[in-house]
Amino acid sequence: MEKFISYVKNSKAEIGKVIFPTKEQVRGAFISVGIVVAVISLFLALVDFIMSLVLSSVIN
Repeated sequence: MEKFISYVKNSKAEIGKVIFPTKEQVRGAFISVGIVVAVISLFLALVDFIMSLVLSSVIN
């Protein structure tokens, strides 16, 4: 039981050291991730379209 109490105290102390992000930081990261995902999705769609054109021209 003493180990458990020590664990809880140490955990609480470590949580106190954590610096949580502000709303602005979270919003900025969210927008950045959204932009990166959109750009990569557009790139993959373009590559897929080009490959399908090449493949259909080779088959026909």
